[in-house]
Amino acid sequence: MNKELKEALDVLEKEKEISKETLFEAIENSLLTACKQHFGKADNVKVEIDRDTCDFLCYAEKEVVPTQDDVEDECLQIALEDAKQISHRAQVGDIIHVEIKSKEFGRIATQNAKNVILQKIREEERSVVYNQYFEKEKDVVTGVVQRYLGRNISINLGKADAILNESEQVKGEVFKPTERIKVYILEVKNTPKGPRILVSRTHPELVKRLFEEEVTEIRDGVVEIKSIAREAGSRTKIAVWSNNPNVDAVGACVGMNGSRVNAIVDELRGEKIDIVNWDENPGNLIQNALSPAKIVAVFADPDERTAKVVVPDYQLSLAIGKEGQNARLAARLTGYKIDIKSETQAKDAPGFRYEDYLDDGYDDEEEEYEDDYEEGAEEALEDTQEPAAAEEDSDE
Repeated sequence: MNKELKEALDVLEKEKEISKETLFEAIENSLLTACKQHFGKADNVKVEIDRDTCDFLCYAEKEVVPTQDDVEDECLQIALEDAKQISHRAQVGDIIHVEIKSKEFGRIATQNAKNVILQKIREEERSVVYNQYFEKEKDVVTGVVQRYLGRNISINLGKADAILNESEQVKGEVFKPTERIKVYILEVKNTPKGPRILVSRTHPELVKRLFEEEVTEIRDGVVEIKSIAREAGSRTKIAVWSNNPNVDAVGACVGMNGSRVNAIVDELRGEKIDIVNWDENPGNLIQNALSPAKIVAVFADPDERTAKVVVPDYQLSLAIGKEGQNARLAARLTGYKIDIKSETQAKDAPGFRYEDYLDDGYDDEEEEYEDDYEEGAEEALEDTQEPAAAEEDSDE
């Protein structure tokens, strides 16, 4: 038994995750290459390797001819006299196997054979790494910051390095070498130099995957993340839905004393996260999405994907948010174009009063609209705050 070869193949299979069968094929090809280099041709050369003992046999198939004078090509033919020394049953016209001693190969042929094996190992190693990370595409992995490449960052993912481009970095985030961070794998490309992995810290799916890791109910499918809107480094809004009436979707995502959501906030370096309930009713969904602002009325048009929202005068700045962020994220979360006005502005603005919709065939529902509008106004008045407090919330 060729113990050294067997042990070497076992180590390669374990450390590089390269199958033994692939390595056996590489050895066979290397011996064929060496034969071609040594004899000039190898069309009639065969290599057999015992998969259990790792013993190998290399032989050439030659045709038996009557005499040495009849041999036109020594690589393809053998005289009957020489053939009898290999097999006493040899006859003219037979094909016999002539063993080739690999030790007889020259230095160049041996070096070429070695290169064939090494090249195959490198190719398989790159292939294994590519397949491993291709399966993790669109998923979150933990990496170690290595160094800055200009404005890009090299991240070590274990068996391969990834590139965090400047466009995929959160503005203001600074990393130190050896720091461990979580990144979202955008794309894995197979190149001659190995897999090229592109990762992101700004993609909305990063937040989604972090919630899937942190919240058991999401992993189990009890709670679903229906929509997500993110402005990386600043704020994220996610809408969640529970398939079990006994499970509070928002509560499950927040966790005991905010433990779950705080773990994600820490990973995102303090990025604020708003978690709201998903609702099939667009009016209710938009109202939830604009939280923490209080809403008086929502007039949504599902066909046009537009919505007109009325808020108390003191809540206007809170509903819009700093530099329009709250309204902008709510629009992305719901998929509706949202127009927000205060109660004072809404009195003179068409489309912001329930009366504007009574002429469109809603006369029978006039009382229902009026009740909803008044109920919303009463709830908003109950939550009245001092103007200074509202302004302070807006700044946050």
